[in-house]
Amino acid sequence: MLSHKKYYCLVLLLCFFFIESFAQLGEIKNIFTHADTLRGSNGIFRERWDVLHYDITVEPDYDSKTISGKNILQFYDNGATIMQIDLQEPMLLDSVIGNKISYKFRREGNVYWLEYRDTLALYNIKPGIRNLTLYFHGKPKEAVRPPWDGGWVWKKDKNNNPWMTVACQGLGASVWYPCKDIQSDKPDSGATLRMIVPDSLVAIGNGRLTEKKQISNNKMLYVYNVKNPINNYCIIPYIGKYVNFSEQYPGLNGNLEMNYWVMDYSLEKAKKQFTDAPKMMKAFEHWFGPYPFYEDGYQLIEAPHLGMEHQSAVAYGNGFKMGYAGRDLSGTGEGLKWDFIIIHESGHEWFANSICTKDIADMWVHEGFTNYSETLFTEYYWGKKAGETYVEGIRKNINNDIPIIGPYGVNKEGSSDMYYKGANMLHLIRQLTKDDEKFRSLLLGLNKTFYHKTVTSAEIETYIKSFLKIDLTGIFDQYLRTIKIPTLQYKISGKKIEYKWTNAVNNLVLPIQVSLGKIDGSEQWITPGNKWKKLKVGKWHDGKTFKVDQNFYVLTKNETELILNK
Repeated sequence: MLSHKKYYCLVLLLCFFFIESFAQLGEIKNIFTHADTLRGSNGIFRERWDVLHYDITVEPDYDSKTISGKNILQFYDNGATIMQIDLQEPMLLDSVIGNKISYKFRREGNVYWLEYRDTLALYNIKPGIRNLTLYFHGKPKEAVRPPWDGGWVWKKDKNNNPWMTVACQGLGASVWYPCKDIQSDKPDSGATLRMIVPDSLVAIGNGRLTEKKQISNNKMLYVYNVKNPINNYCIIPYIGKYVNFSEQYPGLNGNLEMNYWVMDYSLEKAKKQFTDAPKMMKAFEHWFGPYPFYEDGYQLIEAPHLGMEHQSAVAYGNGFKMGYAGRDLSGTGEGLKWDFIIIHESGHEWFANSICTKDIADMWVHEGFTNYSETLFTEYYWGKKAGETYVEGIRKNINNDIPIIGPYGVNKEGSSDMYYKGANMLHLIRQLTKDDEKFRSLLLGLNKTFYHKTVTSAEIETYIKSFLKIDLTGIFDQYLRTIKIPTLQYKISGKKIEYKWTNAVNNLVLPIQVSLGKIDGSEQWITPGNKWKKLKVGKWHDGKTFKVDQNFYVLTKNETELILNK
Protein backbone atom coordinates (compact mmCIF):
# COMPACT_ATOMS: atom_id res chain seq x y z
CA MET A 1 0.00 0.00 0.00
CA LEU A 2 1.23 3.54 -0.81
CA SER A 3 2.06 5.14 2.52
CA HIS A 4 0.41 8.38 3.57
CA LYS A 5 3.81 10.13 3.80
CA LYS A 6 4.75 9.05 0.28
CA TYR A 7 1.41 10.25 -1.01
CA TYR A 8 1.87 13.59 0.75
CA CYS A 9 5.26 14.08 -0.92
CA LEU A 10 3.87 13.11 -4.32
CA VAL A 11 1.02 15.61 -4.09
CA LEU A 12 3.36 18.36 -2.91
CA LEU A 13 5.56 17.70 -5.94
CA LEU A 14 2.57 17.80 -8.28
CA CYS A 15 1.30 20.95 -6.60
CA PHE A 16 4.73 22.61 -7.03
CA PHE A 17 4.80 21.62 -10.71
CA PHE A 18 1.27 22.95 -11.16
CA ILE A 19 2.14 26.33 -9.67
CA GLU A 20 5.44 26.58 -11.58
CA SER A 21 3.71 25.74 -14.87
CA PHE A 22 1.23 28.55 -14.46
CA ALA A 23 3.94 30.95 -13.34
CA GLN A 24 5.91 30.21 -16.50
CA LEU A 25 2.89 31.00 -18.65
CA GLY A 26 2.30 34.21 -16.77
CA GLU A 27 -1.38 33.40 -16.37
CA ILE A 28 -1.63 33.36 -12.60
CA LYS A 29 0.08 34.87 -9.60
CA ASN A 30 -1.84 33.07 -6.85
CA ILE A 31 -0.01 30.68 -4.60
CA PHE A 32 -2.04 27.57 -3.89
CA THR A 33 -1.60 25.07 -1.11
CA HIS A 34 -1.55 21.32 -0.87
CA ALA A 35 -5.06 21.55 0.63
CA ASP A 36 -6.27 23.49 -2.45
CA THR A 37 -4.95 20.74 -4.71
CA LEU A 38 -6.64 18.04 -2.63
CA ARG A 39 -9.91 19.95 -2.79
CA GLY A 40 -9.86 20.86 -6.47
CA SER A 41 -8.21 17.99 -8.33
CA ASN A 42 -9.19 14.43 -9.10
CA GLY A 43 -6.26 12.98 -7.18
CA ILE A 44 -5.10 9.38 -7.07
CA PHE A 45 -7.32 8.57 -4.10
CA ARG A 46 -10.43 9.90 -5.82
CA GLU A 47 -10.06 8.43 -9.27
CA ARG A 48 -10.52 4.73 -8.47
CA TRP A 49 -14.09 5.05 -7.19
CA ASP A 50 -17.16 6.60 -8.81
CA VAL A 51 -20.07 7.87 -6.71
CA LEU A 52 -23.43 6.34 -7.64
CA HIS A 53 -25.76 7.54 -4.88
CA TYR A 54 -25.78 9.52 -1.64
CA ASP A 55 -28.34 8.64 1.05
CA ILE A 56 -27.94 11.42 3.60
CA THR A 57 -29.65 11.62 6.99
CA VAL A 58 -29.31 14.87 8.93
CA GLU A 59 -30.77 16.11 12.21
CA PRO A 60 -30.06 19.76 13.01
CA ASP A 61 -30.25 21.27 16.49
CA TYR A 62 -31.16 24.92 16.11
CA ASP A 63 -30.21 26.05 19.61
CA SER A 64 -26.68 24.65 19.53
CA LYS A 65 -26.23 25.14 15.76
CA THR A 66 -25.02 21.58 15.44
CA ILE A 67 -25.96 18.69 13.17
CA SER A 68 -25.53 14.94 13.24
CA GLY A 69 -26.23 12.26 10.70
CA LYS A 70 -24.91 9.72 8.28
CA ASN A 71 -24.24 9.34 4.58
CA ILE A 72 -24.68 5.95 2.95
CA LEU A 73 -22.22 6.19 0.10
CA GLN A 74 -22.88 3.87 -2.84
CA PHE A 75 -20.03 3.79 -5.33
CA TYR A 76 -18.48 1.76 -8.11
CA ASP A 77 -15.23 0.33 -6.81
CA ASN A 78 -12.54 0.07 -9.45
CA GLY A 79 -9.70 -0.85 -7.14
CA ALA A 80 -9.86 1.83 -4.47
CA THR A 81 -7.26 1.60 -1.70
CA ILE A 82 -7.04 4.75 0.39
CA MET A 83 -10.16 6.85 -0.26
CA GLN A 84 -10.21 10.62 0.06
CA ILE A 85 -13.32 11.57 2.03
CA ASP A 86 -13.92 15.31 2.22
CA LEU A 87 -15.38 16.80 5.41
CA GLN A 88 -14.41 20.34 6.36
CA GLU A 89 -13.33 21.36 9.82
CA PRO A 90 -14.74 21.60 12.43
CA MET A 91 -17.11 18.81 11.31
CA LEU A 92 -16.11 15.35 12.57
CA LEU A 93 -16.25 11.93 10.95
CA ASP A 94 -17.24 9.49 13.70
CA SER A 95 -17.06 6.10 12.03
CA VAL A 96 -17.16 4.34 8.67
CA ILE A 97 -18.94 0.99 8.39
CA GLY A 98 -19.25 -1.32 5.41
CA ASN A 99 -20.03 -5.03 5.11
CA LYS A 100 -19.83 -5.32 8.93
CA ILE A 101 -16.31 -3.87 8.87
CA SER A 102 -15.32 -0.74 10.78
CA TYR A 103 -12.70 1.07 8.72
CA LYS A 104 -9.74 3.06 10.00
CA PHE A 105 -9.20 6.63 8.90
CA ARG A 106 -7.02 9.61 9.73
CA ARG A 107 -7.51 13.32 9.27
CA GLU A 108 -5.50 15.85 7.31
CA GLY A 109 -7.21 19.23 7.50
CA ASN A 110 -10.46 19.04 5.53
CA VAL A 111 -9.73 15.53 4.27
CA TYR A 112 -10.08 12.13 5.88
CA TRP A 113 -7.91 9.33 4.49
CA LEU A 114 -9.99 6.17 4.67
CA GLU A 115 -7.96 2.94 4.73
CA TYR A 116 -10.36 1.03 2.54
CA ARG A 117 -8.19 -1.75 1.15
CA ASP A 118 -4.60 -2.96 1.26
CA THR A 119 -2.95 -3.01 -2.16
CA LEU A 120 -2.30 -6.75 -1.79
CA ALA A 121 -6.05 -7.34 -1.71
CA LEU A 122 -6.42 -5.87 -5.19
CA TYR A 123 -5.35 -9.20 -6.69
CA ASN A 124 -8.46 -10.87 -5.29
CA ILE A 125 -11.17 -8.28 -5.96
CA LYS A 126 -13.45 -7.63 -8.87
CA PRO A 127 -14.72 -4.14 -9.68
CA GLY A 128 -18.29 -3.62 -8.58
CA ILE A 129 -20.83 -1.70 -6.55
CA ARG A 130 -20.04 -1.17 -2.87
CA ASN A 131 -21.61 0.65 0.08
CA LEU A 132 -20.10 2.51 3.01
CA THR A 133 -21.95 4.28 5.82
CA LEU A 134 -20.21 7.40 7.08
CA TYR A 135 -21.40 8.76 10.44
CA PHE A 136 -20.71 12.42 11.22
CA HIS A 137 -21.53 15.22 13.61
CA GLY A 138 -20.40 18.71 14.56
CA LYS A 139 -20.97 22.43 14.32
CA PRO A 140 -20.67 23.28 10.62
CA LYS A 141 -19.30 26.58 9.42
CA GLU A 142 -22.06 29.15 9.64
CA ALA A 143 -22.77 31.31 6.62
CA VAL A 144 -22.52 34.92 7.75
CA ARG A 145 -23.64 36.52 4.49
CA PRO A 146 -25.23 33.79 2.39
CA PRO A 147 -25.13 33.03 -0.45
CA TRP A 148 -21.89 35.07 -0.86
CA ASP A 149 -20.19 32.99 1.80
CA GLY A 150 -21.02 29.36 2.41
CA GLY A 151 -22.21 27.20 5.25
CA TRP A 152 -25.29 26.43 7.31
CA VAL A 153 -27.84 29.20 7.62
CA TRP A 154 -29.46 29.52 11.06
CA LYS A 155 -32.08 32.26 10.90
CA LYS A 156 -35.53 33.08 12.26
CA ASP A 157 -38.53 34.09 10.21
CA LYS A 158 -40.64 37.19 10.85
CA ASN A 159 -42.63 35.30 13.48
CA ASN A 160 -39.46 34.26 15.34
CA ASN A 161 -39.62 30.63 14.19
CA PRO A 162 -36.43 28.70 13.31
CA TRP A 163 -35.52 28.84 9.63
CA MET A 164 -32.62 26.69 8.46
CA THR A 165 -30.93 25.83 5.19
CA VAL A 166 -27.50 25.59 3.53
CA ALA A 167 -25.69 27.60 0.83
CA CYS A 168 -22.35 26.08 -0.12
CA GLN A 169 -21.51 26.54 -3.79
CA GLY A 170 -17.77 26.96 -4.20
CA LEU A 171 -17.07 26.23 -0.56
CA GLY A 172 -18.46 22.75 -1.13
CA ALA A 173 -20.93 20.28 0.32
CA SER A 174 -18.21 18.85 2.54
CA VAL A 175 -18.83 21.88 4.77
CA TRP A 176 -21.63 19.81 6.30
CA TYR A 177 -21.56 16.16 5.17
CA PRO A 178 -18.81 13.68 4.17
CA CYS A 179 -18.60 13.17 0.43
CA LYS A 180 -16.39 13.23 -2.64
CA ASP A 181 -16.43 16.97 -3.04
CA ILE A 182 -15.60 17.53 -6.69
CA GLN A 183 -17.97 18.53 -9.50
CA SER A 184 -16.63 15.97 -11.95
CA ASP A 185 -18.18 13.11 -9.97
CA LYS A 186 -21.89 13.58 -9.46
CA PRO A 187 -23.82 10.68 -7.92
CA ASP A 188 -25.03 9.07 -11.14
CA SER A 189 -28.23 7.68 -9.60
CA GLY A 190 -29.16 10.80 -7.68
CA ALA A 191 -29.54 11.25 -3.96
CA THR A 192 -31.82 10.74 -1.00
CA LEU A 193 -32.11 13.34 1.74
CA ARG A 194 -33.67 12.37 5.09
CA MET A 195 -34.33 15.25 7.47
CA ILE A 196 -35.30 14.80 11.13
CA VAL A 197 -36.89 17.99 12.42
CA PRO A 198 -39.26 19.23 15.14
CA ASP A 199 -42.86 18.41 14.21
CA SER A 200 -43.70 22.12 14.38
CA LEU A 201 -41.58 22.68 11.26
CA VAL A 202 -41.64 21.44 7.66
CA ALA A 203 -38.59 20.06 5.83
CA ILE A 204 -38.13 20.22 2.05
CA GLY A 205 -35.40 18.73 -0.10
CA ASN A 206 -34.52 18.24 -3.73
CA GLY A 207 -36.75 16.15 -5.93
CA ARG A 208 -39.92 14.56 -4.61
CA LEU A 209 -41.23 13.82 -1.14
CA THR A 210 -41.29 10.01 -0.79
CA GLU A 211 -41.96 9.64 2.94
CA LYS A 212 -43.19 11.67 5.88
CA LYS A 213 -43.72 10.14 9.31
CA GLN A 214 -43.70 10.87 13.01
CA ILE A 215 -40.69 9.19 14.60
CA SER A 216 -41.12 10.39 18.21
CA ASN A 217 -43.44 12.54 20.27
CA ASN A 218 -42.05 15.73 18.77
CA LYS A 219 -39.94 14.73 15.75
CA MET A 220 -40.85 14.23 12.10
CA LEU A 221 -38.93 12.50 9.34
CA TYR A 222 -39.12 13.92 5.81
CA VAL A 223 -37.55 11.93 2.96
CA TYR A 224 -36.89 13.45 -0.46
CA ASN A 225 -35.45 11.61 -3.44
CA VAL A 226 -33.69 12.80 -6.60
CA LYS A 227 -33.51 10.36 -9.51
CA ASN A 228 -31.16 12.37 -11.73
CA PRO A 229 -27.44 13.03 -11.27
CA ILE A 230 -26.96 16.00 -8.95
CA ASN A 231 -24.11 18.21 -7.80
CA ASN A 232 -23.02 17.81 -4.17
CA TYR A 233 -23.56 21.51 -3.44
CA CYS A 234 -27.12 21.33 -4.79
CA ILE A 235 -28.28 18.78 -2.20
CA ILE A 236 -29.92 21.14 0.28
CA PRO A 237 -32.35 20.94 3.23
CA TYR A 238 -34.89 23.73 3.76
CA ILE A 239 -36.49 23.70 7.21
CA GLY A 240 -39.06 26.17 8.49
CA LYS A 241 -42.75 27.10 8.80
CA TYR A 242 -43.46 26.36 5.14
CA VAL A 243 -46.75 26.22 3.29
CA ASN A 244 -47.21 24.97 -0.24
CA PHE A 245 -49.10 25.61 -3.46
CA SER A 246 -48.51 23.99 -6.83
CA GLU A 247 -49.52 23.72 -10.47
CA GLN A 248 -49.12 21.41 -13.44
CA TYR A 249 -47.19 22.93 -16.31
CA PRO A 250 -47.86 21.48 -19.81
CA GLY A 251 -44.25 21.19 -20.90
CA LEU A 252 -42.40 19.67 -23.83
CA ASN A 253 -42.05 16.33 -22.04
CA GLY A 254 -45.58 16.25 -20.62
CA ASN A 255 -47.03 17.64 -17.42
CA LEU A 256 -44.40 19.05 -15.09
CA GLU A 257 -45.22 19.41 -11.41
CA MET A 258 -44.20 22.86 -10.18
CA ASN A 259 -44.23 23.22 -6.39
CA TYR A 260 -43.85 26.47 -4.48
CA TRP A 261 -42.88 26.63 -0.80
CA VAL A 262 -42.95 29.87 1.21
CA MET A 263 -43.39 31.09 4.76
CA ASP A 264 -47.04 31.11 5.76
CA TYR A 265 -47.11 34.93 5.86
CA SER A 266 -45.70 35.11 2.29
CA LEU A 267 -48.37 33.00 0.62
CA GLU A 268 -50.44 35.71 -1.07
CA LYS A 269 -47.41 37.64 -2.31
CA ALA A 270 -45.89 34.44 -3.65
CA LYS A 271 -49.01 33.46 -5.58
CA LYS A 272 -48.73 36.75 -7.44
CA GLN A 273 -44.95 36.88 -7.87
CA PHE A 274 -44.35 33.26 -8.78
CA THR A 275 -46.37 33.60 -12.00
CA ASP A 276 -42.94 34.33 -13.48
CA ALA A 277 -42.02 30.65 -12.95
CA PRO A 278 -44.26 29.11 -15.65
CA LYS A 279 -43.39 32.05 -17.93
CA MET A 280 -39.72 31.17 -17.37
CA MET A 281 -40.39 27.53 -18.16
CA LYS A 282 -42.12 28.39 -21.44
CA ALA A 283 -39.33 30.71 -22.60
CA PHE A 284 -36.46 28.43 -21.60
CA GLU A 285 -37.97 25.30 -23.07
CA HIS A 286 -38.22 27.30 -26.31
CA TRP A 287 -34.57 28.35 -26.22
CA PHE A 288 -32.90 25.39 -24.50
CA GLY A 289 -35.20 22.41 -24.88
CA PRO A 290 -37.09 20.36 -22.26
CA TYR A 291 -36.60 21.09 -18.58
CA PRO A 292 -33.83 18.62 -17.64
CA PHE A 293 -35.44 17.10 -14.53
CA TYR A 294 -39.04 16.12 -15.25
CA GLU A 295 -38.73 13.02 -13.04
CA ASP A 296 -37.82 15.19 -10.05
CA GLY A 297 -40.19 18.08 -10.71
CA TYR A 298 -39.48 21.78 -10.18
CA GLN A 299 -39.62 23.56 -6.84
CA LEU A 300 -39.20 27.23 -5.95
CA ILE A 301 -38.52 27.63 -2.25
CA GLU A 302 -38.38 30.79 -0.17
CA ALA A 303 -35.00 30.98 1.56
CA PRO A 304 -33.41 33.25 4.20
CA HIS A 305 -30.87 34.44 1.63
CA LEU A 306 -30.99 35.93 -1.88
CA GLY A 307 -31.09 32.72 -3.91
CA MET A 308 -29.21 29.77 -5.37
CA GLU A 309 -29.61 27.26 -8.21
CA HIS A 310 -30.20 24.14 -6.10
CA GLN A 311 -31.31 21.47 -8.56
CA SER A 312 -35.10 20.93 -8.61
CA ALA A 313 -35.28 23.00 -5.39
CA VAL A 314 -34.37 26.56 -6.39
CA ALA A 315 -33.72 28.90 -3.45
CA TYR A 316 -35.65 32.18 -3.65
CA GLY A 317 -35.05 35.24 -1.47
CA ASN A 318 -35.71 38.22 -3.74
CA GLY A 319 -38.33 39.78 -1.48
CA PHE A 320 -41.12 39.25 -4.03
CA LYS A 321 -39.78 42.17 -6.06
CA MET A 322 -39.10 42.65 -9.73
CA GLY A 323 -35.50 42.94 -10.88
CA TYR A 324 -32.63 42.16 -8.55
CA ALA A 325 -34.23 42.93 -5.17
CA GLY A 326 -35.98 45.86 -6.86
CA ARG A 327 -32.96 47.03 -8.90
CA ASP A 328 -32.32 46.75 -12.63
CA LEU A 329 -28.81 45.40 -13.16
CA SER A 330 -28.87 46.65 -16.75
CA GLY A 331 -29.93 50.19 -15.89
CA THR A 332 -32.23 50.18 -18.90
CA GLY A 333 -35.63 49.43 -17.39
CA GLU A 334 -35.78 46.04 -19.09
CA GLY A 335 -34.56 44.24 -15.97
CA LEU A 336 -37.53 45.45 -13.92
CA LYS A 337 -40.03 43.54 -16.04
CA TRP A 338 -39.30 40.20 -14.35
CA ASP A 339 -38.07 38.67 -11.11
CA PHE A 340 -34.31 38.24 -11.43
CA ILE A 341 -33.91 35.35 -8.98
CA ILE A 342 -36.70 33.27 -10.52
CA ILE A 343 -35.31 33.72 -14.02
CA HIS A 344 -31.57 33.54 -13.35
CA GLU A 345 -31.48 30.74 -10.77
CA SER A 346 -33.95 28.65 -12.76
CA GLY A 347 -31.86 29.14 -15.89
CA HIS A 348 -29.14 27.22 -14.07
CA GLU A 349 -31.25 24.07 -14.30
CA TRP A 350 -30.01 23.86 -17.90
CA PHE A 351 -26.57 25.42 -17.47
CA ALA A 352 -24.94 24.27 -14.18
CA ASN A 353 -27.24 21.48 -13.06
CA SER A 354 -27.69 19.57 -16.32
CA ILE A 355 -24.59 20.80 -18.19
CA CYS A 356 -22.03 21.01 -15.40
CA THR A 357 -18.31 21.81 -15.54
CA LYS A 358 -15.82 19.36 -14.13
CA ASP A 359 -13.78 22.20 -12.60
CA ILE A 360 -15.11 25.51 -11.30
CA ALA A 361 -12.31 27.22 -13.22
CA ASP A 362 -14.67 26.79 -16.21
CA MET A 363 -17.68 28.19 -14.39
CA TRP A 364 -18.37 30.65 -17.21
CA VAL A 365 -20.25 27.77 -18.83
CA HIS A 366 -22.71 27.98 -15.93
CA GLU A 367 -22.84 31.73 -15.47
CA GLY A 368 -22.26 33.08 -18.97
CA PHE A 369 -25.06 31.06 -20.54
CA THR A 370 -27.37 31.62 -17.57
CA ASN A 371 -26.73 35.34 -17.59
CA TYR A 372 -27.55 35.34 -21.29
CA SER A 373 -30.75 33.46 -20.49
CA GLU A 374 -31.97 36.73 -18.94
CA THR A 375 -31.55 38.39 -22.35
CA LEU A 376 -33.32 35.51 -24.07
CA PHE A 377 -36.20 35.64 -21.58
CA THR A 378 -36.55 39.39 -22.17
CA GLU A 379 -36.49 38.88 -25.92
CA TYR A 380 -39.07 36.07 -25.78
CA TYR A 381 -41.69 38.28 -24.12
CA TRP A 382 -40.77 41.86 -25.12
CA GLY A 383 -39.02 41.47 -28.45
CA LYS A 384 -35.52 41.32 -29.85
CA LYS A 385 -34.76 45.00 -29.38
CA ALA A 386 -35.60 44.76 -25.67
CA GLY A 387 -33.21 41.83 -25.31
CA GLU A 388 -30.43 43.71 -27.10
CA THR A 389 -31.00 46.73 -24.88
CA TYR A 390 -30.69 44.55 -21.77
CA VAL A 391 -27.48 42.77 -22.77
CA GLU A 392 -25.85 46.05 -23.82
CA GLY A 393 -26.88 47.58 -20.50
CA ILE A 394 -25.20 44.95 -18.34
CA ARG A 395 -21.80 45.71 -19.91
CA LYS A 396 -21.32 48.47 -17.35
CA ASN A 397 -20.94 45.72 -14.74
CA ILE A 398 -17.87 44.21 -16.43
CA ASN A 399 -14.61 44.77 -14.52
CA ASN A 400 -11.98 43.16 -16.78
CA ASP A 401 -9.92 42.49 -13.66
CA ILE A 402 -8.70 38.92 -14.22
CA PRO A 403 -9.47 36.29 -16.89
CA ILE A 404 -12.84 34.56 -16.81
CA ILE A 405 -11.28 31.09 -16.81
CA GLY A 406 -9.51 30.41 -13.53
CA PRO A 407 -6.63 28.10 -12.58
CA TYR A 408 -7.44 24.41 -12.84
CA GLY A 409 -7.23 21.80 -10.12
CA VAL A 410 -7.39 24.05 -7.06
CA ASN A 411 -11.14 24.78 -6.70
CA LYS A 412 -10.74 28.37 -7.87
CA GLU A 413 -13.05 30.18 -10.26
CA GLY A 414 -12.04 33.05 -12.49
CA SER A 415 -13.38 36.60 -12.66
CA SER A 416 -16.98 37.44 -11.83
CA ASP A 417 -16.98 38.77 -15.40
CA MET A 418 -18.05 35.22 -16.25
CA TYR A 419 -21.60 36.61 -15.85
CA TYR A 420 -21.84 39.84 -17.86
CA LYS A 421 -18.83 39.45 -20.10
CA GLY A 422 -19.69 35.80 -20.73
CA ALA A 423 -23.19 36.81 -21.80
CA ASN A 424 -21.88 39.53 -24.10
CA MET A 425 -19.41 37.12 -25.69
CA LEU A 426 -22.30 34.76 -26.46
CA HIS A 427 -24.33 37.66 -27.85
CA LEU A 428 -21.39 38.57 -30.09
CA ILE A 429 -21.14 34.98 -31.33
CA ARG A 430 -24.86 35.09 -32.07
CA GLN A 431 -24.25 38.07 -34.38
CA LEU A 432 -21.64 36.06 -36.28
CA THR A 433 -24.18 33.33 -37.07
CA LYS A 434 -26.33 35.94 -38.88
CA ASP A 435 -29.20 33.53 -38.20
CA ASP A 436 -31.17 33.58 -34.94
CA GLU A 437 -32.72 30.17 -35.57
CA LYS A 438 -29.28 28.67 -36.09
CA PHE A 439 -28.18 30.18 -32.78
CA ARG A 440 -31.25 28.74 -31.09
CA SER A 441 -30.42 25.36 -32.65
CA LEU A 442 -26.96 25.67 -31.11
CA LEU A 443 -28.48 26.13 -27.63
CA LEU A 444 -30.84 23.20 -28.18
CA GLY A 445 -27.95 21.09 -29.45
CA LEU A 446 -25.78 21.88 -26.44
CA ASN A 447 -28.51 20.78 -24.06
CA LYS A 448 -29.18 17.61 -26.00
CA THR A 449 -25.53 16.64 -26.51
CA PHE A 450 -24.36 17.40 -22.96
CA TYR A 451 -27.58 16.46 -21.14
CA HIS A 452 -26.73 15.52 -17.53
CA LYS A 453 -23.01 15.51 -18.32
CA THR A 454 -19.92 17.09 -16.82
CA VAL A 455 -17.83 19.05 -19.29
CA THR A 456 -14.81 21.26 -19.79
CA SER A 457 -14.72 24.68 -21.37
CA ALA A 458 -12.67 23.15 -24.19
CA GLU A 459 -15.47 20.68 -24.98
CA ILE A 460 -18.08 23.45 -25.08
CA GLU A 461 -15.84 25.67 -27.22
CA THR A 462 -15.16 22.83 -29.66
CA TYR A 463 -18.84 22.00 -29.95
CA ILE A 464 -19.81 25.62 -30.67
CA LYS A 465 -17.08 26.04 -33.31
CA SER A 466 -18.03 22.76 -34.99
CA PHE A 467 -21.78 23.43 -34.90
CA LEU A 468 -21.55 26.94 -36.30
CA LYS A 469 -18.62 26.16 -38.61
CA ILE A 470 -16.99 29.45 -37.59
CA ASP A 471 -13.42 29.97 -36.42
CA LEU A 472 -14.06 31.19 -32.87
CA THR A 473 -10.74 30.15 -31.33
CA GLY A 474 -9.42 33.69 -31.10
CA ILE A 475 -12.72 34.99 -29.76
CA PHE A 476 -12.73 32.44 -26.93
CA ASP A 477 -9.08 33.20 -26.19
CA GLN A 478 -9.74 36.93 -26.21
CA TYR A 479 -12.81 37.05 -23.99
CA LEU A 480 -12.22 34.03 -21.71
CA ARG A 481 -8.45 34.02 -21.25
CA THR A 482 -7.43 37.69 -21.32
CA ILE A 483 -8.75 40.91 -19.82
CA LYS A 484 -8.22 42.79 -23.10
CA ILE A 485 -11.21 44.02 -25.07
CA PRO A 486 -10.55 44.28 -28.82
CA THR A 487 -10.32 47.90 -29.86
CA LEU A 488 -11.15 48.93 -33.41
CA GLN A 489 -8.76 51.71 -34.33
CA TYR A 490 -9.90 53.71 -37.36
CA LYS A 491 -9.23 56.89 -39.27
CA ILE A 492 -11.28 58.69 -41.90
CA SER A 493 -9.72 60.74 -44.69
CA GLY A 494 -12.16 61.94 -47.32
CA LYS A 495 -13.73 58.89 -48.90
CA LYS A 496 -11.21 56.51 -47.38
CA ILE A 497 -11.50 54.68 -44.10
CA GLU A 498 -8.64 52.69 -42.56
CA TYR A 499 -9.09 50.31 -39.66
CA LYS A 500 -7.36 47.61 -37.64
CA TRP A 501 -7.58 45.74 -34.32
CA THR A 502 -5.48 46.75 -31.34
CA ASN A 503 -5.49 45.23 -27.87
CA ALA A 504 -6.28 41.91 -29.54
CA VAL A 505 -4.84 38.41 -29.36
CA ASN A 506 -2.83 37.36 -32.40
CA ASN A 507 -5.34 34.74 -33.55
CA LEU A 508 -8.44 36.92 -33.32
CA VAL A 509 -10.77 36.52 -36.28
CA LEU A 510 -13.72 38.78 -35.56
CA PRO A 511 -15.83 40.16 -38.39
CA ILE A 512 -18.04 43.03 -37.24
CA GLN A 513 -20.86 45.05 -38.67
CA VAL A 514 -20.33 48.80 -39.06
CA SER A 515 -22.53 51.68 -40.09
CA LEU A 516 -21.14 54.23 -42.57
CA GLY A 517 -24.06 56.63 -42.77
CA LYS A 518 -27.81 56.99 -42.46
CA ILE A 519 -28.72 55.91 -45.99
CA ASP A 520 -30.12 52.40 -46.52
CA GLY A 521 -27.43 49.93 -47.45
CA SER A 522 -24.72 51.79 -45.55
CA GLU A 523 -24.23 48.93 -43.07
CA GLN A 524 -21.67 46.34 -43.98
CA TRP A 525 -19.38 43.67 -42.54
CA ILE A 526 -15.65 44.16 -42.22
CA THR A 527 -12.95 41.82 -40.91
CA PRO A 528 -10.20 43.85 -39.25
CA GLY A 529 -6.73 42.41 -38.70
CA ASN A 530 -3.68 43.60 -36.78
CA LYS A 531 -2.54 45.71 -39.74
CA TRP A 532 -4.30 48.64 -41.36
CA LYS A 533 -6.91 47.81 -43.99
CA LYS A 534 -8.57 50.27 -46.35
CA LEU A 535 -12.26 50.62 -47.03
CA LYS A 536 -13.42 52.71 -49.98
CA VAL A 537 -16.90 54.15 -49.75
CA GLY A 538 -19.26 55.82 -52.19
CA LYS A 539 -20.30 59.41 -52.59
CA TRP A 540 -23.13 58.87 -50.14
CA HIS A 541 -20.72 58.63 -47.19
CA ASP A 542 -20.74 61.78 -45.09
CA GLY A 543 -17.02 61.54 -44.34
CA LYS A 544 -17.64 61.30 -40.63
CA THR A 545 -19.70 58.24 -39.75
CA PHE A 546 -18.04 54.96 -38.85
CA LYS A 547 -19.93 53.23 -36.08
CA VAL A 548 -19.74 49.66 -34.82
CA ASP A 549 -23.02 47.80 -34.28
CA GLN A 550 -23.69 47.92 -30.52
CA ASN A 551 -24.42 44.19 -30.47
CA PHE A 552 -20.64 43.65 -30.59
CA TYR A 553 -18.78 44.00 -27.32
CA VAL A 554 -15.71 45.84 -28.65
CA LEU A 555 -14.18 49.26 -28.14
CA THR A 556 -13.44 51.87 -30.80
CA LYS A 557 -10.77 54.54 -31.11
CA ASN A 558 -11.00 57.31 -33.69
CA GLU A 559 -7.56 58.31 -35.00
CA THR A 560 -8.94 60.85 -37.52
CA GLU A 561 -8.03 63.90 -35.44
CA LEU A 562 -4.43 62.71 -35.19
CA ILE A 563 -4.20 62.63 -38.99
CA LEU A 564 -5.69 66.11 -39.33
CA ASN A 565 -3.30 67.52 -36.75
CA LYS A 566 -0.34 66.09 -38.65
